[in-house]
Amino acid sequence: MTNQFGAPGLGISRREFVAATGGIGTAALAGCTAPDGGDDVQTATETAATDTVQQSGLPTTSPPEVVDATEQGNQVTLKSVPAVHEVHPMETMGGPVELPRVWAFATEDGDPSVPGPIVRTEEGEDIEVTLDNTDGKRPHTLHFHGSQTSWENDGVPTTTGIRVAAGEKHTYTIPANVPGTHIYHCHYQTHRHIDMGMYGIFRVDPKGYEPADKEYFMTVKDWDSRLNRKMAGEDVEYSPRTRNPDVFTVNGKSAPRTLHPEDGSPVIVEQGDTVRIHLVNGGYMNHPLHIHNHRFKRVEKDGGQIPEAAQYEHDISDMAPAERHTIEFEANAEPGIYLMHCHKVNHVMNGNFYPGGMLTGIVYKEAMDTDIFGKLMEYAGYDA
Repeated sequence: MTNQFGAPGLGISRREFVAATGGIGTAALAGCTAPDGGDDVQTATETAATDTVQQSGLPTTSPPEVVDATEQGNQVTLKSVPAVHEVHPMETMGGPVELPRVWAFATEDGDPSVPGPIVRTEEGEDIEVTLDNTDGKRPHTLHFHGSQTSWENDGVPTTTGIRVAAGEKHTYTIPANVPGTHIYHCHYQTHRHIDMGMYGIFRVDPKGYEPADKEYFMTVKDWDSRLNRKMAGEDVEYSPRTRNPDVFTVNGKSAPRTLHPEDGSPVIVEQGDTVRIHLVNGGYMNHPLHIHNHRFKRVEKDGGQIPEAAQYEHDISDMAPAERHTIEFEANAEPGIYLMHCHKVNHVMNGNFYPGGMLTGIVYKEAMDTDIFGKLMEYAGYDA
């Protein structure tokens, strides 16, 4: 059980959340009613195979953790763990939605997660990242965007001759020489391994970095669940040439699970906060991300600091695959709950049910004691 509530980063504590909600829990939610989707409600048979998940015997993924590499001598171990990924386990808003097989990254002592652990360090440091594939079933590698590495540390097996076979370990030396928000992923059979969950955020804080009042990490991704179901043993046809995404996530979850304070990624703010969000597109499609009722500035792009003179206020940021944007805004709206979502609106769906998918919220702490927030917590499956 985590003490951090909200998206990964610098949010609020469990104690602060409980105090702000007035102790919202099962009793408070008992009178709330989930929305009636009518003909749009997606049944369990239309989602990923629940029975396969229950019978797999694999671990279930947890939310991604932030790993401060500087606190552990700039040495990080990542291992690949086959797991079940519950995108949204409830029956609300078109659920449940599940991926019965993913290949999740985990730290040496941590739980598997999709996205993988957020590896954070400081500019000027070299980190050693060990890919532990001793319990693996297939080869993997690690490739880090945004770091100027030596040739042999590039993580591409066809050009370096290095791949980490099942039963092996390999340590990569990754210089933190490009500050900003980056991505890492497996570069072996890349088209399949990223789509199985082998990706995560690599954050390099520039020298003299000053965190915002609230600071969060957020990765969006599109999935064709046929691949995950096929890898779980289901009799389905899948080809990357006919990829047709049907699951859309924020930090691995679909709405309304995205609003769950522990399992999801609500952006929890207080009025007057300066808010910084590190955005990553881990998918294969463009995603125009829109925030309601707030104007933000993009201050970094793909590890490049954007000069102040080139920053301007806007409310939507279109991200190509593997692109990274860091945005900042002031929480200056009337305290409430405001959406943050992909504006390809069919990505904001769970099957045929709208809303769902690639959607989360900017949640003001001052609005957490309202009835509507209690209802949202019920849809998300939060039980205090």
